[in-house]
Amino acid sequence: MTECSLSKRCKFAHVSVLAAHFKARRHSALPAHRVSYESVDLLGIPRDYYRPTNTLLEYPHMSASTSEDQKDTKAAVGGSPTPASGGFLPFLKTVVSFVIVLTFLRASVVEAFRIPSASMKPTLIEGDHILVNKLSYGLRFPFVPEALFEWSEPTRGDIVVFTRPDDPKTVAEDESDTNLIKRVIGLPGDRIEVRGDEVLLNGSVYTEDARYAKWVNGGVNDFGPVTVPAGRVLLLGDNRDQSKDSRFWEDSPFLDMRRIKGRAFIIYWNSGFFFNRMFTILR
Repeated sequence: MTECSLSKRCKFAHVSVLAAHFKARRHSALPAHRVSYESVDLLGIPRDYYRPTNTLLEYPHMSASTSEDQKDTKAAVGGSPTPASGGFLPFLKTVVSFVIVLTFLRASVVEAFRIPSASMKPTLIEGDHILVNKLSYGLRFPFVPEALFEWSEPTRGDIVVFTRPDDPKTVAEDESDTNLIKRVIGLPGDRIEVRGDEVLLNGSVYTEDARYAKWVNGGVNDFGPVTVPAGRVLLLGDNRDQSKDSRFWEDSPFLDMRRIKGRAFIIYWNSGFFFNRMFTILR
């Protein structure tokens, strides 16, 4: 290529750059600046076109989103620090939400209990940790002693956790300061009596009782006969000679069904490390 043709080409590029520059100046508040041959390449493109910049008005062809992306990149790499995304308040909200959900589940769905005494042997022994289904008979809410809605009643043979209406006397019971666990034997309308080591149900020996009852002393306390009133149940411990149950309650041998918290359904742990008792289904 001759010097003449190269000169003409450069002059053409110079004219093109000036035209583009003055066109851009109409859309920009920046003052015009001098353009020399050294500031453009052979194709007439400014040499600093490829130079990274954060000034949107230098090159009107850059979009606003491109400029914002560059600002974000600068801040992330080493520019101005970004505000912290966490803090104590979000953590506190998480903890409070967790406590609320846990409280509701414990009161309304399932609750864990530990067996501290031998009154339910051989079904439950000391150190057994059990789960109680709170939805067995109705719906309960936290801090409400009785069920708000009921959809079923206990059946004979259910192992239930309950509270006594006379709380001061409950403290002296052998099972727990607050909650007791026994087996339902008498339902509304049943006539129950105990003679020796046998339970009589409506005048006949309750043969099913032998499947889980234990009489270590051969039955030392006779009881009844009594008839269970409506809305009440009669409860006995499986370790019949070592259980303070309905036979020994001073005010009444019957428990209001609304005092029942739920039905025990599984042993999930034993604090004495009797692993063979883990995951035992209670019947």
